[in-house]
Amino acid sequence: MTDTEITTPSDTTADEVDEVVARAARAAAAWKTAALADRAAALDAVADALDAAADALVPIAQRETHLAEARLRGELRRTTFQLRLFGSVVREGAWIGARIDHADPDWPMGAPRPDLRRQLESLGAVLVFAASNFPFAFSVAGGDTASALAAGSAVVVKAHGGHPELSAATTDVVAGGLRSAGAPDGLFQTIYGTDAGVRALRAPEIRAAAFTGSITGGRALFDIATSREVPIPFFGELGSVNPAFVTRSAAEGDAAGIAAGFLASVTGSAGQLCTKPGLLFAPAGSPMIRELEDSGLPDGGPLLNAGIAAGFAASLERVRVHAGVEEVASGSADAGPAPTLLRTTAGAVLADTHALTSEIFGPAALVAEYDDERQLIDVASRIEGQLTATIVGSDDDAIAADLLAALADRAGRVLWNQWPTGVSVTYAQQHGGPYPATTASSSTSVGTAAIERFVRPVAYQNVPDALLPPALQEANPLGIPRLVDGELRG
Repeated sequence: MTDTEITTPSDTTADEVDEVVARAARAAAAWKTAALADRAAALDAVADALDAAADALVPIAQRETHLAEARLRGELRRTTFQLRLFGSVVREGAWIGARIDHADPDWPMGAPRPDLRRQLESLGAVLVFAASNFPFAFSVAGGDTASALAAGSAVVVKAHGGHPELSAATTDVVAGGLRSAGAPDGLFQTIYGTDAGVRALRAPEIRAAAFTGSITGGRALFDIATSREVPIPFFGELGSVNPAFVTRSAAEGDAAGIAAGFLASVTGSAGQLCTKPGLLFAPAGSPMIRELEDSGLPDGGPLLNAGIAAGFAASLERVRVHAGVEEVASGSADAGPAPTLLRTTAGAVLADTHALTSEIFGPAALVAEYDDERQLIDVASRIEGQLTATIVGSDDDAIAADLLAALADRAGRVLWNQWPTGVSVTYAQQHGGPYPATTASSSTSVGTAAIERFVRPVAYQNVPDALLPPALQEANPLGIPRLVDGELRG
């Protein structure tokens, strides 16, 4: 593949969208019953194909997103890793959640228990709205696609307008990998254009949707998904300011280290990360405040696209002109929007919480000074839902337990003495949170539990063994973990 082979795709027409979702529905019916080993092999084949195409894909991504080559190559490694990780999860089979209750005429509830067998099954064809800020890991072949394919779903991707050529090139690679593994035709397809995405979302063949982006765009799509004649699940990641709380003992113990770690997390990838800590609470007059004021912020650079840049400028200005907010440091704006640090007080945040805890997507953050550590509990109880919340403290801080509990009520992931950027793809990861961080706080879009978004439980009562799905047959032909009569068996 070379750059000359890639052209910017046209918007998908209404008739083309209808054809795409029809093919996806047919493919989903076949993929749902495919052997687990075949599903896993297909995920591995896609990962292999993407690795082999890295030298062709990365330059296109650089040109369209302005992200550095090292960052993009690392992101592509993450993308292929998560595809293979989901392949291993599919093979192991515990995600199916197989439960078997044998018939019991003496069941203590007072009536005989019938033979009941329950498992998780694919929802069907799903729609994935690709994100702009991770052109590999949250885009065409990203975590939503990987988890949906692993769950037995067909995938229709609505490409992000910020990197259309990369989306087309990645689509070719993914489709080729699936073909090489013998996957059904139509299992993975990409559409282009806002109208195409909305039409697909309304299509009856689509059984669920996933989204990563802005609160405004995500909420509009969520409303469409839930107002359909047959509403569908909409797993939207919308926005988060990811507050960080520094206790007095921590600020006095390592002022320079905390300041440096915070600023690195804020300015990494030009602040264009959904987990960027955009709000920091620190004790008034502490050495850490002086470290932040004297910090040498890096020079600005180009953001992902003009829309991101305009949104950053507008949201930064809304906070900058707020009463009680002042600018304390900034970098150069010669090559792009300047990284900026603003300052206010915890009292001001409590007085106008919504305005001062809104996300600024880009290289900027607000530092709020507090006088009394109990103010941190007040703030934690008022903030909206978050993807993450961070505590930088000491184990014996009197406020630690209460603050941890308060933040667990507001965020999907609570960190202790670490910064939230860098979301590990692993088994226990939670990347979600109460609204407006996401539209489905009980789910995650990162980690192996993401597969659970695209399945639903089905129970089979008194069905002959030969007619049961393999995961529920008495002999356990798949060799997967199962809960049998209340006991976990391998």
